[in-house]
Amino acid sequence: MSRTRLITGLLVLGISLPVHADFPLQDTPNTGGDGTVEQFDTNAYSLPQGNLSMTKRLDFSVGNSFFRNPWVEAPASTTARDGLGPLFNTNSCQGCHIKDGRGHPPGVDEPPVSLFLRLAVPADPEKDADILLTHGFKPAPVYGSQLQTAALPGAKPEADMVLTWNKVTKTLADGTKVELREPVYRIENPNYGPLPNGLLISPRVAPPMIGMGLLEAIPIADIEALADPEDNDGDSISGKLNQVWDLATNQTLPGRFGWKAAEPNVHQQSMGAFAGDMGLTSSLKPTTDCTPEQKCDRFSDGGLPEVSDKIANFVSFYAKSLAVPARRNMESPSVQQGAQLFNETGCAGCHTPRHITGTDPERPDLSNQTIWPYTDMLLHDMGPALADGRDEFLANGNEWRTQPLWGIGLAQTVNPQAGFLHDGRARTLEEAILWHGGEAAPAVARFSEFSAEHRQALIDFLNSL
Repeated sequence: MSRTRLITGLLVLGISLPVHADFPLQDTPNTGGDGTVEQFDTNAYSLPQGNLSMTKRLDFSVGNSFFRNPWVEAPASTTARDGLGPLFNTNSCQGCHIKDGRGHPPGVDEPPVSLFLRLAVPADPEKDADILLTHGFKPAPVYGSQLQTAALPGAKPEADMVLTWNKVTKTLADGTKVELREPVYRIENPNYGPLPNGLLISPRVAPPMIGMGLLEAIPIADIEALADPEDNDGDSISGKLNQVWDLATNQTLPGRFGWKAAEPNVHQQSMGAFAGDMGLTSSLKPTTDCTPEQKCDRFSDGGLPEVSDKIANFVSFYAKSLAVPARRNMESPSVQQGAQLFNETGCAGCHTPRHITGTDPERPDLSNQTIWPYTDMLLHDMGPALADGRDEFLANGNEWRTQPLWGIGLAQTVNPQAGFLHDGRARTLEEAILWHGGEAAPAVARFSEFSAEHRQALIDFLNSL
């Protein structure tokens, strides 16, 4: 179907178009550039960049071993991987990022391993200026910035996370009813005193790991060029770049990673996960989320730091080197139609299809690559239905970073329980679309007005990524 015929058809149906609809259509299966891999099974997210040298593949394998294998309580004979906890959420990186992919909300009587709750309390911009500068929020007294639901013997978990679901029914223009599920979180049985008044919680499911090095290699000027916080071009999309604290340089830098783009690079994101999720120190993050009131210093540590610089660098290299799987079914008429619908309805206004990475002499495999991640890396208001009410640096409670869509069609092949959106509430891609609000509301309205055939075409396109 030609672009002109598609636009004409949409106008006949009474479907309005966004102001800007001129987005590129992907013309190659090599979504991750020259490093793209053809792996489409449960290991689709676990391969190194296809253009990685043999020497660097050894570094990748070492990083993989520390990412995959469990960390243990100190002291232990496995001195390279001891120091877990005493409070934690999981004992391995792979425990959250299942097969290097998405996590999921816990099922009935299942521990919340790959989903956790961020914590905060309301801050005073003047009194709390220092901690807002370096943390982006004010951690909760006693309980810190993340709820730890597991503990070593002799320690108590901070509390239990309880998840229940409300049903929400959406009726589309053709009468089709789609049942969504809305999560309701409670914190019960706190073991370190009463929970603070005004506690803010934000559920976060582990995101997929693929292509992170490529995303880090996108020149910041290119991302800044996409930002339009005042919506000066009038397209109802007003993405903005988060500004966050870089621990290595002690300065504010643009944020790229995390659900609210609160981390400046892969290394800091990785060390933050060691500290917050597993209670492990590193030279970049010499303290964990354990507060003085919890008396974690009565437990043995695994050395200072527990994650040595050498191991930290191997893990960060691994995280930056996971390859993106190739596109599939690109010749399908339905997929081609869906690709045009994706662009014309405004989805590409935030999920920017194409980028070109910069040059890094130390990582030629990531350099000068034309990639198709379908993200602008910016913060957008997603409306009240997805809001968590918890600010993080410049991100307010309604704002989330645009999630890259590359590889999304394989998410439930890698992890059959994988959920979509920041809290995994969406069981299908259609559910994920229908939860979008705020700046995405016009695009969702157009999707809701589509015929069943056009809706399926858009889903087929997403599944081809």
